[in-house]
Amino acid sequence: MSRGRWAAMFRWQTIAKIACLVGLLIAANLAVHTIADSLNFQVRPGNEDAVHRTITVSAALYSILLAIPFVPGAEIGLALIAMLGPPIAFLVYVCTLAGLSLSFVVGRLIPLSVLIRLSEDIRFKRMSELLKAIEPLDQQERLAFLADKAPNRHLPFLLRHRYLALAVALNVPGNFLIGGGGGIAMLAGVSRLFSIPGFLLTIAAAVAPVPIAVFIFGKEFLAG
Repeated sequence: MSRGRWAAMFRWQTIAKIACLVGLLIAANLAVHTIADSLNFQVRPGNEDAVHRTITVSAALYSILLAIPFVPGAEIGLALIAMLGPPIAFLVYVCTLAGLSLSFVVGRLIPLSVLIRLSEDIRFKRMSELLKAIEPLDQQERLAFLADKAPNRHLPFLLRHRYLALAVALNVPGNFLIGGGGGIAMLAGVSRLFSIPGFLLTIAAAVAPVPIAVFIFGKEFLAG
Protein backbone atom coordinates (compact mmCIF):
# COMPACT_ATOMS: atom_id res chain seq x y z
CA MET A 1 0.00 0.00 0.00
CA SER A 2 1.34 3.43 -0.94
CA ARG A 3 2.41 5.96 1.65
CA GLY A 4 -0.38 8.33 0.58
CA ARG A 5 -3.01 5.65 1.08
CA TRP A 6 -1.63 4.83 4.53
CA ALA A 7 -1.80 8.52 5.43
CA ALA A 8 -5.39 8.78 4.21
CA MET A 9 -6.41 5.69 6.19
CA PHE A 10 -4.70 7.03 9.29
CA ARG A 11 -6.50 10.35 8.87
CA TRP A 12 -9.90 8.68 8.57
CA GLN A 13 -9.19 6.55 11.63
CA THR A 14 -8.41 9.71 13.58
CA ILE A 15 -11.61 11.36 12.37
CA ALA A 16 -13.60 8.27 13.35
CA LYS A 17 -12.11 8.31 16.86
CA ILE A 18 -12.96 11.98 17.31
CA ALA A 19 -16.48 11.42 15.97
CA CYS A 20 -17.03 8.57 18.44
CA LEU A 21 -15.81 10.74 21.30
CA VAL A 22 -18.08 13.60 20.29
CA GLY A 23 -20.99 11.17 20.00
CA LEU A 24 -20.37 9.85 23.51
CA LEU A 25 -20.23 13.37 24.91
CA ILE A 26 -23.49 14.29 23.19
CA ALA A 27 -25.15 11.14 24.56
CA ALA A 28 -23.91 11.93 28.07
CA ASN A 29 -25.22 15.49 27.82
CA LEU A 30 -28.61 14.23 26.69
CA ALA A 31 -28.63 11.80 29.61
CA VAL A 32 -27.99 14.65 32.03
CA HIS A 33 -30.89 16.70 30.69
CA THR A 34 -33.20 13.67 30.69
CA ILE A 35 -32.38 12.81 34.29
CA ALA A 36 -32.70 16.42 35.42
CA ASP A 37 -36.11 16.72 33.75
CA SER A 38 -37.29 13.45 35.31
CA LEU A 39 -36.67 14.85 38.80
CA ASN A 40 -39.47 17.37 38.40
CA PHE A 41 -42.18 15.53 40.33
CA GLN A 42 -44.18 15.90 43.52
CA VAL A 43 -43.41 13.99 46.72
CA ARG A 44 -46.65 12.47 48.03
CA PRO A 45 -47.43 10.06 50.88
CA GLY A 46 -47.97 7.21 48.44
CA ASN A 47 -44.77 7.46 46.43
CA GLU A 48 -42.02 7.55 49.08
CA ASP A 49 -40.42 4.32 47.89
CA ALA A 50 -40.31 5.52 44.30
CA VAL A 51 -38.84 8.83 45.43
CA HIS A 52 -36.12 7.09 47.44
CA ARG A 53 -35.20 4.88 44.49
CA THR A 54 -35.14 7.86 42.16
CA ILE A 55 -32.92 9.82 44.52
CA THR A 56 -30.51 6.90 44.96
CA VAL A 57 -30.20 6.24 41.23
CA SER A 58 -29.96 9.94 40.39
CA ALA A 59 -27.26 10.51 43.01
CA ALA A 60 -25.19 7.62 41.65
CA LEU A 61 -25.59 8.79 38.06
CA TYR A 62 -24.79 12.33 39.14
CA SER A 63 -21.41 11.26 40.52
CA ILE A 64 -20.59 9.29 37.38
CA LEU A 65 -21.71 11.91 34.87
CA LEU A 66 -20.03 14.71 36.81
CA ALA A 67 -16.74 12.86 36.39
CA ILE A 68 -16.98 13.01 32.59
CA PRO A 69 -15.32 16.04 30.97
CA PHE A 70 -17.61 18.46 29.11
CA VAL A 71 -20.75 16.94 30.64
CA PRO A 72 -22.81 19.34 32.82
CA GLY A 73 -23.55 16.77 35.49
CA ALA A 74 -24.07 19.54 38.04
CA GLU A 75 -27.56 20.02 36.58
CA ILE A 76 -28.66 16.79 38.24
CA GLY A 77 -27.39 17.96 41.62
CA LEU A 78 -29.15 21.29 41.23
CA ALA A 79 -32.35 19.50 40.19
CA LEU A 80 -32.20 17.34 43.32
CA ILE A 81 -31.72 20.40 45.50
CA ALA A 82 -34.50 22.28 43.71
CA MET A 83 -36.85 19.35 44.34
CA LEU A 84 -35.97 18.45 47.94
CA GLY A 85 -34.15 21.48 49.31
CA PRO A 86 -31.79 21.47 52.33
CA PRO A 87 -32.31 17.80 53.33
CA ILE A 88 -30.61 16.65 50.13
CA ALA A 89 -27.82 19.25 50.12
CA PHE A 90 -25.32 17.11 52.02
CA LEU A 91 -25.90 14.10 49.76
CA VAL A 92 -25.35 16.26 46.69
CA TYR A 93 -22.18 17.63 48.28
CA VAL A 94 -20.82 14.13 48.96
CA CYS A 95 -21.72 12.97 45.44
CA THR A 96 -19.99 16.02 43.99
CA LEU A 97 -16.82 15.16 45.88
CA ALA A 98 -17.13 11.55 44.72
CA GLY A 99 -17.54 12.54 41.07
CA LEU A 100 -14.63 14.97 41.06
CA SER A 101 -12.44 12.48 42.93
CA LEU A 102 -13.30 9.76 40.43
CA SER A 103 -12.29 12.02 37.55
CA PHE A 104 -9.06 12.97 39.33
CA VAL A 105 -8.14 9.32 39.95
CA VAL A 106 -8.86 8.41 36.34
CA GLY A 107 -6.60 11.25 35.27
CA ARG A 108 -3.83 10.00 37.55
CA LEU A 109 -4.14 6.52 36.07
CA ILE A 110 -3.90 7.65 32.44
CA PRO A 111 -0.30 7.11 31.27
CA LEU A 112 1.22 10.12 29.58
CA SER A 113 2.22 7.80 26.75
CA VAL A 114 -1.48 7.44 25.91
CA LEU A 115 -1.92 11.21 25.79
CA ILE A 116 1.22 11.55 23.69
CA ARG A 117 -0.13 9.06 21.18
CA LEU A 118 -3.51 10.81 21.15
CA SER A 119 -1.84 14.18 20.58
CA GLU A 120 0.09 12.74 17.68
CA ASP A 121 -3.07 11.19 16.24
CA ILE A 122 -4.85 14.53 16.16
CA ARG A 123 -1.73 16.38 14.98
CA PHE A 124 -1.20 18.41 18.17
CA LYS A 125 2.56 18.43 17.69
CA ARG A 126 3.42 21.05 20.31
CA MET A 127 1.33 19.30 22.95
CA SER A 128 2.95 15.99 22.08
CA GLU A 129 6.41 17.50 22.44
CA LEU A 130 5.50 19.08 25.77
CA LEU A 131 4.14 15.81 27.14
CA LYS A 132 7.24 13.95 26.00
CA ALA A 133 9.40 16.52 27.77
CA ILE A 134 7.60 16.27 31.12
CA GLU A 135 6.93 12.52 31.07
CA PRO A 136 10.17 11.49 32.86
CA LEU A 137 10.07 14.38 35.38
CA ASP A 138 8.82 14.27 38.95
CA GLN A 139 6.38 16.84 40.36
CA GLN A 140 8.91 19.49 41.34
CA GLU A 141 10.82 19.10 38.08
CA ARG A 142 7.59 19.46 36.13
CA LEU A 143 6.69 22.63 38.00
CA ALA A 144 10.12 24.11 37.30
CA PHE A 145 10.01 23.07 33.65
CA LEU A 146 6.52 24.47 33.04
CA ALA A 147 7.34 27.72 34.82
CA ASP A 148 10.48 28.08 32.73
CA LYS A 149 8.62 27.39 29.48
CA ALA A 150 5.60 29.52 30.35
CA PRO A 151 4.42 31.58 27.37
CA ASN A 152 3.29 34.44 29.63
CA ARG A 153 4.01 35.82 33.08
CA HIS A 154 0.74 34.60 34.60
CA LEU A 155 1.37 30.87 34.30
CA PRO A 156 4.19 30.70 36.89
CA PHE A 157 1.89 32.46 39.38
CA LEU A 158 -0.88 29.96 38.67
CA LEU A 159 1.53 27.06 39.06
CA ARG A 160 2.72 28.35 42.43
CA HIS A 161 -0.87 28.82 43.58
CA ARG A 162 -2.29 25.87 41.69
CA TYR A 163 -4.64 24.74 44.47
CA LEU A 164 -6.23 28.16 44.62
CA ALA A 165 -6.43 28.21 40.83
CA LEU A 166 -8.13 24.81 40.93
CA ALA A 167 -10.73 26.03 43.41
CA VAL A 168 -11.44 29.12 41.31
CA ALA A 169 -11.67 27.10 38.09
CA LEU A 170 -14.25 24.77 39.64
CA ASN A 171 -16.46 27.71 40.56
CA VAL A 172 -15.97 30.13 37.70
CA PRO A 173 -19.08 30.56 35.51
CA GLY A 174 -18.71 28.97 32.11
CA ASN A 175 -16.09 26.44 33.16
CA PHE A 176 -17.91 23.98 30.89
CA LEU A 177 -15.82 25.50 28.09
CA ILE A 178 -12.67 24.12 29.73
CA GLY A 179 -14.17 20.73 30.50
CA GLY A 180 -16.44 21.44 33.44
CA GLY A 181 -15.75 20.04 36.88
CA GLY A 182 -14.95 16.59 35.54
CA GLY A 183 -12.55 17.89 32.92
CA ILE A 184 -10.78 20.19 35.36
CA ALA A 185 -10.40 17.41 37.93
CA MET A 186 -9.17 14.95 35.31
CA LEU A 187 -6.64 17.46 34.00
CA ALA A 188 -5.43 17.99 37.56
CA GLY A 189 -4.90 14.25 37.85
CA VAL A 190 -3.17 13.95 34.49
CA SER A 191 -0.77 16.76 35.36
CA ARG A 192 0.50 14.95 38.49
CA LEU A 193 1.00 18.41 40.00
CA PHE A 194 -1.56 17.90 42.76
CA SER A 195 -1.20 15.61 45.75
CA ILE A 196 -4.22 13.47 46.57
CA PRO A 197 -4.77 15.00 50.05
CA GLY A 198 -4.30 18.50 48.66
CA PHE A 199 -6.77 17.86 45.87
CA LEU A 200 -9.38 16.43 48.23
CA LEU A 201 -9.08 19.34 50.66
CA THR A 202 -9.30 21.82 47.79
CA ILE A 203 -12.45 20.39 46.25
CA ALA A 204 -14.04 19.92 49.67
CA ALA A 205 -13.67 23.65 50.26
CA ALA A 206 -14.38 24.71 46.68
CA VAL A 207 -17.77 23.00 46.31
CA ALA A 208 -18.98 23.65 49.86
CA PRO A 209 -20.43 27.19 49.50
CA VAL A 210 -23.56 26.25 47.51
CA PRO A 211 -24.66 23.32 49.74
CA ILE A 212 -23.99 25.41 52.84
CA ALA A 213 -25.98 28.32 51.44
CA VAL A 214 -28.87 26.01 50.53
CA PHE A 215 -28.77 24.44 53.98
CA ILE A 216 -28.92 27.87 55.63
CA PHE A 217 -31.19 29.81 53.29
CA GLY A 218 -33.19 27.02 51.66
CA LYS A 219 -33.56 26.09 48.03
CA GLU A 220 -34.83 29.61 47.29
CA PHE A 221 -31.16 30.59 47.36
CA LEU A 222 -30.76 29.00 43.92
CA ALA A 223 -33.65 31.00 42.53
CA GLY A 224 -32.10 34.21 43.81
